[in-house]
Amino acid sequence: MSDFVFTSESVTEGHPDKICDQISDGILDALLSQDPYSRVACETVVNTGLCLLTGEITSKAKVDYIKIARDVIDQIGYKGTKAGGFDANSCAVLVALDEQSPDIAQGVDEADDNNEDIKNNIGAGDQGIMFGYACDETPELMPLPICLAHRLARQLSKIRHDNVLEYLLPDGKTQVSVNYKNGKPETINTIVISTQHLAEIDGITDEKEIRDKITKDLWEEVVIPATNDLEVKPLKEKTRFLVNPTGKFVVGGPQGDAGLTGRKIIVDTYGGYARHGGGAFSGKDPTKVDRSAAYAARYVAKAIVKAKLAKKVEVQLSYAIGVANPISIMIETFGTGILSPSNLIEIVKHNFDLRPASILEEFDLRNLPKKMGGKFFIKTAAYGHFGREDLSLPWENVEDKAKNLIEYSKKYLNIP
Repeated sequence: MSDFVFTSESVTEGHPDKICDQISDGILDALLSQDPYSRVACETVVNTGLCLLTGEITSKAKVDYIKIARDVIDQIGYKGTKAGGFDANSCAVLVALDEQSPDIAQGVDEADDNNEDIKNNIGAGDQGIMFGYACDETPELMPLPICLAHRLARQLSKIRHDNVLEYLLPDGKTQVSVNYKNGKPETINTIVISTQHLAEIDGITDEKEIRDKITKDLWEEVVIPATNDLEVKPLKEKTRFLVNPTGKFVVGGPQGDAGLTGRKIIVDTYGGYARHGGGAFSGKDPTKVDRSAAYAARYVAKAIVKAKLAKKVEVQLSYAIGVANPISIMIETFGTGILSPSNLIEIVKHNFDLRPASILEEFDLRNLPKKMGGKFFIKTAAYGHFGREDLSLPWENVEDKAKNLIEYSKKYLNIP
C-alpha cells in the first residue's frame, strides 16, 4: 500500500485521561525524588468532583498524595470560574494505595538469570512486549500524523495558558489526516480540533457564530504557528479544517467524561503508525519494562534511522518477569534498510545493553526526577513520550549511538 491516508490523534493536558496520567506521574516523581528505589504502580481515576488514587506503592518516601493531586489539577487549569465541575480546591481526593506484591518484588530484587554480573541481578518487573519506532518523515524522526497532532495540542494549551484566547477551557483533542503518495507524506488532508470553551464568547451566544469565531482563531493562533517549520504543512485552500464538529464543547473535562491512567497509549507513542505492546507508561517506576523498555526500544529504532541504516524501523523487545535479559529482539525495516534484519539485530546486541538495570543506568531514570527539581516523568505524561524536542529526554539523544552504529556497520557493508 503506497498511496493512502493515515490519521493520528492527540489530546491536551486537560483531557480527563491525561489529567490522570499527570497525577500518577506527579506522584511517581515525588516518590523517586526522595527514594530512587521506590516501587510504584499508581493509577488515578477522575470524574465529576472526584479523584481516586489507587495501585501499589512501596517506598521510604513521605509524600502528601492529596496535595500532589490538587496541585496537578490546579496547574492544568481546573480552578475557579474555569473549573467546570472539577475544581482543584474542592474535588474529593480519595487514597486507596497498597504495597507492591512480595511475589513481584522478589523477581525484581533478584533476577532468575542472575550471576556475577551485577546488572543481571535486577529482573524485569513484568512480562510483556514493547515496541519502538522511528522514521525519517519529520525532524523528530517520528511519523508526521502524530507529530502534527501533538504540535497542535501543545499549541492549543499554550495559547490557553498565555490567555491569547481567553474563552478556551482545559479539555481538547486534535486529529490529523495525512495523504501519503508512494509511501511518503505529500499533503495534509484534514485537521480536526475539538476544544472546550466558554458558553459565551465576546458577547456571542449563537452556536454557529461561536464556532465560526473559534475556527478562525484556531487557524491563526494554533495551526499556522504549530506547522510553520515543516515541509509538509496544511494549506487553507486545500486542507479540510473541522472545529468542534458537534457544534459546541462547553461541558468537558471530568464533568463530561471519566478519566483513567493509561488509557491514551496510542497518543503516548506513535499514533497507531507502529504496533503497540499494550502496556501503559504513566504511574510506573522504571523497573517496569512497560515503560523503560519501550523507551529503550525507541532509542534503538531512532539510532538506526539517525545512522541512515534504514528510513523506517520498528523494534520489538520481549521480557519475562524476574528475568534480566530480553527474551527476544525483532527488527523490521519495511524494505528500507541497507542491512538485513539479522545483521541489524547483531549490531544492536553489540551496541545496546537492554537489561532493565542497564536501561535504568543508561537513562538515569531513577535519579532524573530529583535532578529535574521533582518534575521529570510528569512532563512526558501529556503530548507524547517520543520525539519531544521541547524536552531533554535521554532516549531521544542518539547522536553518539548513531555514530557507533555507523562505525560498527562498516564490516557488514564491506567498508574498510
